[in-house]
Amino acid sequence: MNDWPEGWSDDNRGPRYGRGSAGAQPESARVMRQVRRGPVPPGPRSAYGDPGPAAPPYAAGVPQQPSYVDGQGHEDGYDSGYNTGQVYGTPGGRGPGAPAGASTRSPRPAPNWRRRIKWTAITLAAVLVVTSIATYFWADSKLRREVDLSKVIDRPEGGEGTNYLIVGSDSREGMSKEDEKRLHTGGAKGKRTDSMMILHVGDNGDTLISLPRDSDVVVPSYQGSTSGKVYPAQGRHAKLNATYSEDGPTLLVRAIEANTGLRIDHYVEIGFQGFANIVDAVGGVEIDIEKGFKDKWSGADFKAGKQTLDGQQALAFVRTRHAFAASDLQRTKNQQKFLAALAHQVATPSTVLNPFKFYPTMGAGLDSLIVDKDMSLWDLASMFWAMKGVSGGDGTSMNMPISGSSGGNLVWDKAKVKTLVDQLNNDEKVTVSGN
Repeated sequence: MNDWPEGWSDDNRGPRYGRGSAGAQPESARVMRQVRRGPVPPGPRSAYGDPGPAAPPYAAGVPQQPSYVDGQGHEDGYDSGYNTGQVYGTPGGRGPGAPAGASTRSPRPAPNWRRRIKWTAITLAAVLVVTSIATYFWADSKLRREVDLSKVIDRPEGGEGTNYLIVGSDSREGMSKEDEKRLHTGGAKGKRTDSMMILHVGDNGDTLISLPRDSDVVVPSYQGSTSGKVYPAQGRHAKLNATYSEDGPTLLVRAIEANTGLRIDHYVEIGFQGFANIVDAVGGVEIDIEKGFKDKWSGADFKAGKQTLDGQQALAFVRTRHAFAASDLQRTKNQQKFLAALAHQVATPSTVLNPFKFYPTMGAGLDSLIVDKDMSLWDLASMFWAMKGVSGGDGTSMNMPISGSSGGNLVWDKAKVKTLVDQLNNDEKVTVSGN
């Protein structure tokens, strides 16, 4: 009788340890090994209730070893890595001898913030440069360079600084009948000018000088802007704005230079519609009106105090003269005041840094401006910055000095005008006062 534990028989020994086999081991060793392992639990039943194959002879909780099916102690399909020269770590990425939980994967390097900031700055700078260049060529292409100052004859020598002639015309170009009615411009054909200013930009402060439209001037000899014919001087007198009506910007420039001795470097003109569009594009212009006034001719109806004017109101403000005792002299002061405020509004960060305001404002202004052929965007920008400086108190604004009137025309004070022109040509601080 065999020494098997209860429930065990020879069948439990398996073929490997059967009697008479080459693998037979001492009886005591076999018994002790089977006792340690315990009885073999029955295998799971099949779907039909039949006993399934017996479970491996391991006690509960004892780790099972992989089955040896390739004759070398390895599972089927096992690759040690030695055949290819690659040694695989244990599951979880740990190499031999690594502590539990350790990983042989290289740690992710810390972000190089200095490098990231550097390339971000380079990218932003590149975008800014490309945008600036594209904006420059877009704006430059929109400038209407239609005035040829080379047709002006017998010009005086230029002085220090830069002199701009800024003209507001009553051109109805691009206006519909509804626009003419809304803006109270009437439907007159052709172009006249009610606003003329000289802006001197220099190192000793900027000076804005209004030239009243009724200023008395001697019409000099001039070259026709379209015919090219030279018309000799006849000693006739006329209102300053009449020279513009007679032969346009070139005769106007010629008359100013001949009657003052001051050379005009650049010419800028804007019409009714363009002026109103610029004001609307910038979102209106705030201005402080000292005394309220009404004018049926311009459509003006203003109360005293600070207020923001839209394009229609702004045009009425700068055109009104019948409501004032000083007539055109008061109008020129209002024009100076408003244009300086407009330049200040255009140059504010809320406009320049906001593309939804900057580009419409630029587009409205450039579409409506007529300039001389030598005008660059830098020259135009310099003019606007100087206008802003005048409004901020860094410059001087004045009317041309008047000594009296003759035949309804305003006569300039020749002595004061000469002193003024000398100071401008020498780029000195202006000490002359106007009316």
